[in-house]
Amino acid sequence: VQLQASGGGLVQPGGSLRLSCVVSGENLNYYTIGWFRQAPGKEREGVSCIFESAESANYADSVQGRFTISRDNAKNTVYLHMNNLKPEDTGVYYCAKGIYSLLPGTYDYWGQGTLVTVSS
Repeated sequence: VQLQASGGGLVQPGGSLRLSCVVSGENLNYYTIGWFRQAPGKEREGVSCIFESAESANYADSVQGRFTISRDNAKNTVYLHMNNLKPEDTGVYYCAKGIYSLLPGTYDYWGQGTLVTVSS
């Protein structure tokens, strides 16, 4: 299975971005997908994850109410809609396949990452 993250860029504080994660090689229907981020000099942290059936989603406290995860299994794509972005949201964002949690160690396949920079 391969994952390809895209959609990052430079945005001003308060702005929005939508990240996409395209999964290939396997049917997305059977997998939990998570989004993670890593800021310079910091450890990778869980941002959000969505269960196979999309019935359940989980968010880190720092993004709750601002980010929304969704999936379109027909397109084998998971999205992360990010609103009201803050400078502390800056980092490389990764999508990954794994177990329903926000712990990076429970994910076994990772995409290459897309850079999000929030700055005025």
